[in-house]
Amino acid sequence: MVNLKTTVKDIGFTHEDFAALLDKYDYHFSPGDVVAGTVFSIEPRGALIDIGAKTAAYIPIQEMSINRVESPEEVLQSNETREFFILTDENEDGQLTLSIRRIEYMRAWERVRQLQAEDATVRSQVFATNRGGALVRIEGLRGFIPGSHISTRKPKEELVAEELPLKFLEVDEDRNRLVLSHRRALVERKMNRLEVGEVVIGTVRGIKPYGAFIDIGGVSGLLHISEISHDHIDTPHSVFNVNDEVKVMIIDLDAERGRISLSTKQLEPEPGAMVKNRELVYEKAEEMAAKFREKMLAQKQAKAGIDVPVETDADDDISDEILEDVPSAMEEDLPEEIAPEAAAPEAAAPEAAAPEAAPEAAPESAAPEAAVPEAVLDVEEEIPPATEE
Repeated sequence: MVNLKTTVKDIGFTHEDFAALLDKYDYHFSPGDVVAGTVFSIEPRGALIDIGAKTAAYIPIQEMSINRVESPEEVLQSNETREFFILTDENEDGQLTLSIRRIEYMRAWERVRQLQAEDATVRSQVFATNRGGALVRIEGLRGFIPGSHISTRKPKEELVAEELPLKFLEVDEDRNRLVLSHRRALVERKMNRLEVGEVVIGTVRGIKPYGAFIDIGGVSGLLHISEISHDHIDTPHSVFNVNDEVKVMIIDLDAERGRISLSTKQLEPEPGAMVKNRELVYEKAEEMAAKFREKMLAQKQAKAGIDVPVETDADDDISDEILEDVPSAMEEDLPEEIAPEAAAPEAAAPEAAAPEAAPEAAPESAAPEAAVPEAVLDVEEEIPPATEE
């Protein structure tokens, strides 16, 4: 009988060698990486996540969602696999800290940038107000509506829980600013049903040195002092009172800025009739508006190279120069302290910060025009960060 002996050879592979081998094949994780992980264990205020590292990573409850979370089970389930953002490097125990909230923020900013590029109108519910305006959430981000861009007769405090249509004013991820406008959304919706040259009936809601703000079906249009009458007018207060019902013609619609410009001057059958005989202006309004539209059409055709003879009247000339001088409408509740100053004379150099060319000087018979500034954010420091809870 042959006796077989089996010899076991010592390969010298220790626990230290095994750990070194694990280190050799361990992935390198850095803050900012997005990795796949599986929920290993759910704890009262967080969860342990297996992402293939030597030690299970940890996600605290405050990093589980862009929205407030009371319990980890609202977001995560045991053995669930999903993406995680590496928030911090390893601590002294070799453990990484993860976040889902950061991923949601990145995707939310990408979405609102896309919505802004599409000039989309979004709807959101007001969840709080502050001194400067109202707060809403868009795609989970906190947005701010300045008081000057809220078009409602209600006090701001009564807007909480009310859903509003909104347009984007500013989307700035670097500065954590998401600013929206309720007024622009309403004006755009109203503008879709309005036309230049159309006569509408409105109510005087506010009077400023540079013009009157007219409510036309829930949105404000500006009747600039230079468009009230062919006669010289010292102040709009000499012609209108708040709550007066007026018949006006639309001479400009600027959907991008959310502005409507109005005129009664173009409706005057006789120069100065708006001051001397307002009823005559209202009686002849549709007739004068029809002439206005004919001349507008003729001017467009002339620019396009179509030769169309048109009878002109020096008293009601509506040259492009005049139309370009008509400022756009502003929000009627513009604070007095930012009311525009008188326009500079032609010889003055335009201000460096002015985004548009200064209007040409008004005719001698007209009152000096006031430059109407862009609507401004009420109090910039009141704008809360978009991502702050």
